[in-house]
Amino acid sequence: MRKKLCFLSMIIIFLLACHTTALARSNATTITPEPIRGIYVSAVNTQGGQFQKLLALINNSELNAMVIDIKDDHGNLTFIPSKTSPYYSISRPYIAHPADLIKILENNNIYPIARIVVFKDNVLANKNPGLSFMTTNGVWKNQRGDSFTNPFIKEVWDYNIGVAIEAVNLGFKEIQFDYVRFPEKFEGIESQLTYKKNEFQSGNDRERVAAVSGFVKYAAEKLKPYKVKMSVDIFGNATVIPEAKGIGQNFSEIAKSVDVISAMIYPSHWSAIFGIEKPDLEPYRLVEEYAKVENKRLCTIPNPPISRPWLQDFTATWLGSGNYKVYGKEEIEDQIRALHSQGINEYLLWNASNNYTPNVDYSPEITKKR
Repeated sequence: MRKKLCFLSMIIIFLLACHTTALARSNATTITPEPIRGIYVSAVNTQGGQFQKLLALINNSELNAMVIDIKDDHGNLTFIPSKTSPYYSISRPYIAHPADLIKILENNNIYPIARIVVFKDNVLANKNPGLSFMTTNGVWKNQRGDSFTNPFIKEVWDYNIGVAIEAVNLGFKEIQFDYVRFPEKFEGIESQLTYKKNEFQSGNDRERVAAVSGFVKYAAEKLKPYKVKMSVDIFGNATVIPEAKGIGQNFSEIAKSVDVISAMIYPSHWSAIFGIEKPDLEPYRLVEEYAKVENKRLCTIPNPPISRPWLQDFTATWLGSGNYKVYGKEEIEDQIRALHSQGINEYLLWNASNNYTPNVDYSPEITKKR
């Protein structure tokens, strides 16, 4: 108990200590390029030859933003902070010179977005099992070997918001929270797990939705003084159904609290939907039909956020022969055109290895019809 209180105290002290520095940075004039059209960049690719290729890609196209890992999919902080930081022990030198990186982005007019993986967190789950989900054999893991921290616990919320403030101190202009959810199919395994619900103990099937939406609202309030934009990644499927209770995502509730919402709408990640039997084979139609649904939901929200979906720049060979196609210039432009046909001009491209398709026309003003 004493160790847990000490850990929480460190986070609180860190948040207070950072406040003045981060506010000073945030009060500087920020010119945001619009519309934002970006790529995902892993922390290890923020230097060397691969980074130079990514810089050239952006400088020679209509792209203008990079989404960079600051807290990665394992739970590591991707740069070395001050030794007084409560995150020092979880840091890795993947971004060797973060201040230099931010300066390079500024000099190239590239909008910097800090990606923070929230509840999927092997590091924190194993460091403090009480903040995770437990089985009789220890900390729960999914089939990929990943553990999640518990979204019902506000100490986990503050921990991730502290990471966001670290990113603000570096000079990032937007915080993007990813994995803002419970594990997939959680409703099927929760009875086998031991974990805390704290004040979310309501006895109904919306407890998870309340926790996830609560975190997003709380994070927005905590980050508001720093004058950075806040975005959240969400499953595309959570948009086309009233809410995804299993993982705790309600598109409309999350959208109310963010500046930008980024649905992951990769055609390869859908089963038959919108009358499309094999969505990966029809990227234009899939994205177009999705965007129609999203627009309707956003229209019901006062002051809706910007829509900036994640698009597919990879080939989903795992779907098997006849169920996928090789994604190249045409398929990427199809997705962009489909968004534009529904009035959505911002987007992000995902390729886990950061090997993006060459010679793509990234301008959403493309009018060619498929």
